[in-house]
Amino acid sequence: MSIRNARRHANDDAKHLEKDGVPEDEVKRLVEKIQEMTNNYIIKVDKVLELKEKDILTV
Repeated sequence: MSIRNARRHANDDAKHLEKDGVPEDEVKRLVEKIQEMTNNYIIKVDKVLELKEKDILTV
């Protein structure tokens, strides 16, 4: 949940950059990079949760 909140805040900041005069294509690349990072962190968290679940079930 907090990963998605961080993504939302980062996207909002990126949109403010566009209003401040940063070219639209730069903002779009930034938003895409933010999404890529979000996806990577979600995958990492899922892997850790899966390992933790296995650990709990084996005890």
